[in-house]
Amino acid sequence: QQQLVESGGGLVQAGGSLRLSCAASGITFSRYTMGWFRQAPGKEREFVAHITWNGAVTYYADSVKGRFTISRDNTKNTAYLQMNSLKPEDTGVYYCAADLGRTYRAVELTATSTYDYWGQGTQVTVSS
Repeated sequence: QQQLVESGGGLVQAGGSLRLSCAASGITFSRYTMGWFRQAPGKEREFVAHITWNGAVTYYADSVKGRFTISRDNTKNTAYLQMNSLKPEDTGVYYCAADLGRTYRAVELTATSTYDYWGQGTQVTVSS
C-alpha cells in the first residue's frame, strides 16, 4: 500500500525555522518526483516546491524562494522541506506528494492534479 507520511510541523514564531519530513512506503521512492504543497484555511492548496527523482533539479514558488529548501534522501525514502525565516503567511497544512512522471515538466509539477499520491498533511503555524 502506497503511503506518504509527513511530520515535523508545529508552532513557531515568525523568523523561526522548521524542518518537515515526508516518509514514503509502498512505492519505489527513487523513481518519483516529490512535491510539497500547503493549504491555508479558506484557501486552495498551493505549490511550494518540488525535487526530481535524483535531486538534481529543484523548483520553488516565488513566495518561498530563498527561505525554503527541498531535499531528499533516497536511501531513507524520505523527502524534506527546510523552512527558514518563517512568516505568518506561511501558516497552513503542508502536504507532500509523489509523481511518477517520465519527463521533467516544471510547470505541470506545480499543479496538484499532476501528482499520484498524497500524504495526510502536517500543520505549520507561524505566530507574529
